[in-house]
Amino acid sequence: MRRKVTLPLLTVATVGASLFVAVAPASAHGYISSPPSRQANCARGAVANCGDIVYEPQSVEAPKGSTQCNGGGSRFAVLNDNSRNWPAASVGSSVTFNWVLTARHATSTWEYFIGGTKLATFNDGGAQPGATKSHTVSMGGFTGRQTVLARWNIADTVNAFYSCVDVNIGGGGTTPPPTTPPPTTPPPTTPPPTQPTTPPTTQPPAGGTWRAGTAYVPGNVVTYGGASYSCRQAHTALVGWEPPNVPALWSRI
Repeated sequence: MRRKVTLPLLTVATVGASLFVAVAPASAHGYISSPPSRQANCARGAVANCGDIVYEPQSVEAPKGSTQCNGGGSRFAVLNDNSRNWPAASVGSSVTFNWVLTARHATSTWEYFIGGTKLATFNDGGAQPGATKSHTVSMGGFTGRQTVLARWNIADTVNAFYSCVDVNIGGGGTTPPPTTPPPTTPPPTTPPPTQPTTPPTTQPPAGGTWRAGTAYVPGNVVTYGGASYSCRQAHTALVGWEPPNVPALWSRI
C-alpha cells in the first residue's frame, strides 16, 4: 500500500515542479532610458494611451532577430505604431544610448539599427552587465528624423530585449542669415523709461519624496527612508528601484 500511495505523490510533485520551471519568468529586464526610448516616453507620460507598457517599460522581451520595436511578440504592439507623435530627441552624428537594467543577465551582443542598416554591434561574450550600460554609436551618415532599433541579445536564452529610440539627427537646425541687412531704425530722441527687471531664476532640483512613476534627471534630489539622494542618471522610477536599491541611479548625500 505504501508503494501505491508514494508513486502518485512523487508523480504529482514532479509535474508541479516541471510546471513551475515552465512558467518561471526570465530574470533579465531592461530598456533605454536616454535618449528616451518609446517605452520610456510612455512610462513618463510623454505619450498617452500606451497600455500596460507604462508599468513595464523594461519588459519588451521576444525571440532574437526581430526588427520591430516590440520584438514581434504579442504584447506592446503600441510601440510599432509610427502614426503616434513619438517625441524625437535632437542628437548629433553619434549618440550615447544609456540602458537601465532592472535585472542582469549574461549577454551575447548589443545591436543597433536604422532600418535595414546595422549601425553597431557590441560583443559582451557572455558577460553579466551591471545595473546600467552605455554605448556610443555613430549614426552612419543618416540625418533627420530616424528610429533607432536596439536589441539586447541574451546569451543563455533564445530571447532579446528591444528598445526603439526616435531621434532627429542634426535636429534643431539654424535660420540662414539674411542676404541683405535689415533696415536700421534711428534711435529715439528721448530714451524710453527704464523698466525694472527681475533677475532670472533657476529651477532647483526636484525635491520631495521619491515616487515610482516619476521621471528623474541628473541633479534631482529626493528623500527616501529619512535620507536624501541625488539622481545620477535619467530614468523613470519603478517599484523596486528605490534609491537605496539602485546605487547606479542614486547616490546618498
